[in-house]
Amino acid sequence: MKKIKLVALIEAAFFAAIAMVLDLLPAIHVTPAVSISFAMVPIFILAFRWGFRVSFISGFLWGLLQVVTGDIYFLSLDQFLIEYFIAFAFVGFAGLFHTVIQKALQQGSKLSVATWVVLAVFVGSLARYFWHFVAGVIYWGDYAPEGTSAFMYSLIVNGGTMIGAAVLCSIVLVLLISASKRIIMKKGNSPIASERIVQ
Repeated sequence: MKKIKLVALIEAAFFAAIAMVLDLLPAIHVTPAVSISFAMVPIFILAFRWGFRVSFISGFLWGLLQVVTGDIYFLSLDQFLIEYFIAFAFVGFAGLFHTVIQKALQQGSKLSVATWVVLAVFVGSLARYFWHFVAGVIYWGDYAPEGTSAFMYSLIVNGGTMIGAAVLCSIVLVLLISASKRIIMKKGNSPIASERIVQ
């Protein structure tokens, strides 16, 4: 197994910081309980550039930055670890599509790139919000409206947030990549391939 390159680790930290900044921007409030943002976009870009391991690390660092800046609210140590380290790191599962996205880039297929990007975004979003859903059922059930089970409350809140964030991130990423595919090109692509991609 190859060691992660230093440049990849530098990008992991840099993109985690960008995600943190975006997370500080006002979110779109769909309902009082459901709000969406595109803060995951930098982690997704990293996932498409470097793959699972680097984006997993970057997501973890993003969660750590949440803690360092005090932008957290937790009920217990277990809930804290699940929602601010595990959940954020799991955004990196979008990196499982790294190889097919890079291949589609080299082939110059815009439709294929967009399709795989959208699928990867939904997988990464689902991986993250699965853990928020679990935490919602276990730790936030007492906040459910009267007559609503903890399961349904967490499913509605986290499911709605996941779908909204995935759709918003997909739109932003498709627009960004359409404007410049270089943002998700892996370092070291050949000049010939790069020239084909940007045409």
